[in-house]
Amino acid sequence: MSGAVEIRAPAEQTEGTRSQLLRWLKRVGERVEENEPLIEIETDKVTVEVAAPGAGVLREILKREQEEIAPGELLGWLDPPQKTALAGSAGSVAHEAAPARASSAHGAPAAVAPAGAARAAAAAAGQLSPAVRRLLAEHGLDAASVTGTGEGGRLTVEDVLRAAGRTEEGAAAPAPTQAGNPAPEVAVAGVRQVPHSAVRRRTAAHMVQSLLHTAPHVTTVFEADMSAVLADRAQRRESFAQRGVPLTLTAYFVQAAVAAIRAVPEANSRWTEAALEIHEAIHIGVATAVEGSGLLVPVLRDAHRLDLLETARGLEDLVSRARGGKLVPADLRGGTFTISNHGVSGSLLATPIIINQPQSAILGVGKLERRPAVVGEGEAERILVRPRCYVTLTLDHRVMDGQQANRFMQVFIDTVDNWRS
Repeated sequence: MSGAVEIRAPAEQTEGTRSQLLRWLKRVGERVEENEPLIEIETDKVTVEVAAPGAGVLREILKREQEEIAPGELLGWLDPPQKTALAGSAGSVAHEAAPARASSAHGAPAAVAPAGAARAAAAAAGQLSPAVRRLLAEHGLDAASVTGTGEGGRLTVEDVLRAAGRTEEGAAAPAPTQAGNPAPEVAVAGVRQVPHSAVRRRTAAHMVQSLLHTAPHVTTVFEADMSAVLADRAQRRESFAQRGVPLTLTAYFVQAAVAAIRAVPEANSRWTEAALEIHEAIHIGVATAVEGSGLLVPVLRDAHRLDLLETARGLEDLVSRARGGKLVPADLRGGTFTISNHGVSGSLLATPIIINQPQSAILGVGKLERRPAVVGEGEAERILVRPRCYVTLTLDHRVMDGQQANRFMQVFIDTVDNWRS
């Protein structure tokens, strides 16, 4: 194909992950601009958009939607502008018809309300977030038929879920299944099937592998008094906000984890059959629940070099991009330790939190709540109500014993209980 432009999968990929071609954003014969979103690829970590490597017309599709792909694999071809101008009909050179989109947005009627037309145009241009497009496809919804409540009428995940709920209550036609996940021949009354996404399948396999086939999990539980941290946060919050940075409790947990890792470096390591590899750099993954995508763990790099403001700024960037569907595979690569602040959703205690392989430990932080606590000693002993939370460290028992785990937690708790600016 002399003169044709190759369309290839991204060459970079996290070790141990697999990728799936989620959907093409253009059909064969359609015009494509350079750097325009062309393909959505889903790994077991994140959904990413692949931009067109050049301008022209989509000539041929080699890999269909829902097929697994390898890093750097050839996915299709573009005809450059000078070639397509001489070709007469761009569609005549394509020997393969474009695969049908999972979403029905292209089938929207011409006469729609202005807002609906704008959303249909946005869908056609690939301007909807990956999570929104995926939910529209899974529930068989047309973007133009869903009312957007985001900025400028933009569709959000919540908008699509709300519309999907109304569709199901109205006994509309069942949502189509994804390719590779066909519905059973005999449907069970009162049961709604939700096909597994690639992220959910890979996450499930990763968790089973970690817990049952790799690391002997042990969990130690401590309790933290958050009085000093909350007092410090109250003093700093406004100044951080003036810099455009929200100060979350997770920023404090990251800083305390760095102090604990310095005291017990084995917590920041990787087990191999030959040796224990202890990382000098501390790259902390922060478990983040993303509606429509599941649990992602973006990585805050070089956390040991960051002060509280830099930590808070880095966390805000990662979490906002995770929830906006804008993470790239590099954002999820290379974590050496993980924090799961599961208390934000109301959980008091979670154990064991499964270790994110090939790491050696994961810290869990439960819900902050006011509890009675005994303070002081002897005649000065009294009961006070203090803001407290449970903190757990789940570790690979091949790497650390109980004494090391407890030392880690003692440093972490001391840093939090006696927070000093």
